[in-house]
Amino acid sequence: MGSMWEMLRIERLLLLSAALFLWVCSSSVTASVTYDGKSILINGQRRILISGSIHYPRSTPEMWPDLIQKAKDGGLDVIQTYVFWNGHEPSPGQYYFEGRFDLVRFIKLVQQAGLYVHLRIGPYVCAEWNFGGFPVWLKFVPGIQFRTDNEPFKIENEYGPVEWEIGAPGKAYTKWAVDMAVGLGTGVPWTMCKQEDAPDPIIDTCNGFYCEGFKPNKEYKPKMWTEAWTGWYTEFGGPITYRPAEDLAFSVARFIQNNGSFINYYMYHGGTNFGRTAAGLFVATSYDFDAPIDEYGLLREPKWGHLRDLHKAIKLSEPALVSAYPTVTWPGKNLEVHVFQSKSACAAFLANYDTNSAAKITFQNMQYDLPPWSVSILPDCKNAVFNTARVSSQISQMKMTPACSGAFSWQSYSDEVVSADDSDKYAANGLLEQIKVTRDASDYLCVNIQPNEGFLKNGQGPVLTVMSAGHALHVFINGQLSGSSYGALENPKLTFSNNVKLRAGINKISLLSVAVGLPTGGVNYWTWNTGVLGPVTLKGLNEGTRDLTNQKWSYKVGLKGEDLSLNTLSGSSSVEWVEGSLLAQKQPLTWYKTTFNAPGGNDPLALDMSSMGKGQVWINGESIGRHWPGYIARGNCGSCSYAGTYNEKKCLSNCGESTQRWYHVPRSWLKPSGNFLVVLEEWGGDPTGISLVRRTSGSVCADIYEGQPTTKNWHLLASGKVDKLQLKAQLSCAQGQKISQIKFASYGLLLGTTWKTWLS
Repeated sequence: MGSMWEMLRIERLLLLSAALFLWVCSSSVTASVTYDGKSILINGQRRILISGSIHYPRSTPEMWPDLIQKAKDGGLDVIQTYVFWNGHEPSPGQYYFEGRFDLVRFIKLVQQAGLYVHLRIGPYVCAEWNFGGFPVWLKFVPGIQFRTDNEPFKIENEYGPVEWEIGAPGKAYTKWAVDMAVGLGTGVPWTMCKQEDAPDPIIDTCNGFYCEGFKPNKEYKPKMWTEAWTGWYTEFGGPITYRPAEDLAFSVARFIQNNGSFINYYMYHGGTNFGRTAAGLFVATSYDFDAPIDEYGLLREPKWGHLRDLHKAIKLSEPALVSAYPTVTWPGKNLEVHVFQSKSACAAFLANYDTNSAAKITFQNMQYDLPPWSVSILPDCKNAVFNTARVSSQISQMKMTPACSGAFSWQSYSDEVVSADDSDKYAANGLLEQIKVTRDASDYLCVNIQPNEGFLKNGQGPVLTVMSAGHALHVFINGQLSGSSYGALENPKLTFSNNVKLRAGINKISLLSVAVGLPTGGVNYWTWNTGVLGPVTLKGLNEGTRDLTNQKWSYKVGLKGEDLSLNTLSGSSSVEWVEGSLLAQKQPLTWYKTTFNAPGGNDPLALDMSSMGKGQVWINGESIGRHWPGYIARGNCGSCSYAGTYNEKKCLSNCGESTQRWYHVPRSWLKPSGNFLVVLEEWGGDPTGISLVRRTSGSVCADIYEGQPTTKNWHLLASGKVDKLQLKAQLSCAQGQKISQIKFASYGLLLGTTWKTWLS
């Protein structure tokens, strides 16, 4: 009976989500959407569609209109987003569609901007999102198994690798998902990415850094790239990954020249993993992804501008692209020409795949220069309007500057590991898996034992060894921190082994186990363990080695400060805080609070947390997320050429520094005055080093050179009004900033005009 109720309830949620899977272009027009082997058709017209992922919960509703407009200005036709089940149904039957999870509002804003929506309803989303988008309570439904022929969820996502692993049950589940989705009669096409055997009429699509070689499983399905990775996510303990704009543009041009018709950038705006939504184990709070619009909502130049110019060139070529298949020739080594020729249109793509040498291609009696690893686009088979390796948009260098003149005035409260009078703790023989105990209500689980030792051999401290499935561990002996240990993304398991100070008689060993997000992918990932599972041993006692693993342990979910809601203004008044000379510094398990006034202006804001270790941050009761500046980025950072095949380990920065130093503070969360800031510090940091900063442009620059292709030049030449063009560079700062100084480096005659309003 319970299982059937769950099935019906899940199907109702599916219907709610599926009803929103619409392609709309204005507030009064609903488009018919179909497809053929060439492209998606909207109202019967073939289209080359440019899309970008913007996940609504990773930004604030106040940011959405600006993000959507910048996407439109960047040449996008479509906004793609997942639907995050665990955000919309945090507990069974209780739905939430407000604030950052107001999906309907987000879709309406996209509609009002005149763009389409590509809705990926999951329910599995991956996305480095906690538990892959599944609500944790689903794990405890009796008899349930995820992502197989066991219990209905919704249409699947990135299921192909799982189906391959589990075989027949996976194929049966895929068929059920397809039949269910098509049976809803939404009137729009459905897609399944990374699903080579997607049954008709589902369109199988590609995800990756490159997808030019991908082919759908049927000739009558369009070639779609649902995730063109603009960068990579950041893990605590890892460096920052970036992807050169030239290579990203190169990959897209190659996809289009190979008959691709739909491209979605994952991500176009990455945003922030607010609260405890980050997952994948050790995924950072920042989900910037080196996207064209950065975490703070600012344009990342030159990536945004270079892709905008690419999109213009593709759109100029669209009449030929949608009406013909390419004819391919190879005029030389590592050279390739794709020509789309119809009765009324012609477009050509000239490619040089050499990673070191430039090349000249003669095409239709004209010569074209191609830099290494580049594609030139000729919308009329004559004039090159864009080359993927020649960046004509401006380059912006961003910086963080102080937002407030004075330092914060802090107060502190020292938390403690579970005490004997805690009424909500319970005991069990042996060690329990952490998520089964916490149900993910908190990152923290305190595990306690009180062994009795009458005499210690040789008066030396014994060695305590604790093995944990992850992700971090703080060991307290009689209330004092004895040491900490933590894992990493590639190996979340950890072992703590150290001498500890015990006293004769009863000792209290407290193991504070800390989760850093729940797993987000892998076969049967929902069964993976977290927390202290042992063995736990004491070596060096009178009796030798004592195994504590199967003895009686007591458990307490969360910290005392969490129970008291110290992150809120009302909850913080329930305890006494200290300040001044009594302020706790570099002490573990400490809460800090302060108030501040919002700085003027509209620049995005962040907290510089470089003086802290690990914990969480709240402003006015809203969770900014986990902070962990104490985890130093490891890796090999160095110079990186755009040329050559890219992967997530090729272009790295920030090695030897904090993986994440700055934490986004949305302007919409602030009041003019009296903003309440709370920091929970696990390791022990110095709160006096925390500061509020602005994110602004430090400098902008641009390159111009003879023969530089632009769509504007092409229009002028095609008009016949000019036969020679003067090259131009246009620089601009963010709103509220002025250009204070201009520098030139010229290898020829320089002409230019400087307006007085540019000078400060």
